[in-house]
Amino acid sequence: MMIKNIGEIPRIAQAASAETAASGRPPETSFGDLLANAIDNVEQAQNQSNQAIEKLQTGESRNIHEVMIAMEKAGISMRLMVNMRNKIVEAYQEVMRMQI
Repeated sequence: MMIKNIGEIPRIAQAASAETAASGRPPETSFGDLLANAIDNVEQAQNQSNQAIEKLQTGESRNIHEVMIAMEKAGISMRLMVNMRNKIVEAYQEVMRMQI
């Protein structure tokens, strides 16, 4: 088994995406895309929480329950993202400990 240089990874990814396009199959969602979407969702939840807090502070909204729900959603999504990150780091470390 030949080990590739890390600098060749973008070229390998481009070749793989070209093969997918040539085969007529719909492009698969990459792990990076899924991770980017998860980060965007966390950011969106944080923004919604901040907006709800601002509306409560300015008196636009008087429903504290909605504000608390938005804050909890943001907190839960952030904790989930941190746990995902920890699992990814653990998996990476485990792979790096493997002997070839």
